[in-house]
Amino acid sequence: MSLGGLYAITDSALLTDGKLLPYVEAALAGGASLVQYRDKSVDTVRRLEEATRLKELCGQYDAHLLINDDLALASQLQVGVHLGRDDGSLREARQQLGPDALIGATCHASLEYAEQAVAAGASYVAFGRFFPSVTKPGTPAATTGLLREARERFAIPIIAIGGITADNARQLYDAGADLLAVVHGLFGADSAAEVRRRALEFTALKIC
Repeated sequence: MSLGGLYAITDSALLTDGKLLPYVEAALAGGASLVQYRDKSVDTVRRLEEATRLKELCGQYDAHLLINDDLALASQLQVGVHLGRDDGSLREARQQLGPDALIGATCHASLEYAEQAVAAGASYVAFGRFFPSVTKPGTPAATTGLLREARERFAIPIIAIGGITADNARQLYDAGADLLAVVHGLFGADSAAEVRRRALEFTALKIC
């Protein structure tokens, strides 16, 4: 599967007060090719409603939606899922969602775990954090050297995540990342117009 560019990850703390849909649409309008719905709350009714709306938005922009750490919701909506190392079985997700579903795996800074994820059916492997991160401050640090080694070892898409901004993104692409997963660097903005501007900036870096 050919994937590349900006991977927008939502944050329920950032996208309050009605920001979720307009900010995600702004990211899509700016070129985001993947959106991950990340909401750890127990409000299943709201989460289903929001994820359903996001699926519709992604469809309008020919982008892919994935659900963070919730295989049941992903299965209900027939979209992709992203699983952390302790958040469920990649093999089970592949069996449940089918051969064409997008299934992502958090690998932190471990090539060994990435190998296991690929064997279990992951569509992509995600490494990070690469820079100081608000979202995951305690995650083990990854390096551009790790990305280069992963690029030599794996044929599936490679995601970089963690503290990524337009100022530090180029080196990750140069080291072999296919997509940059961004949270605060994209959605930590004061308007949808600013989100779109940032998305366009990230998208332009991939094209260069």
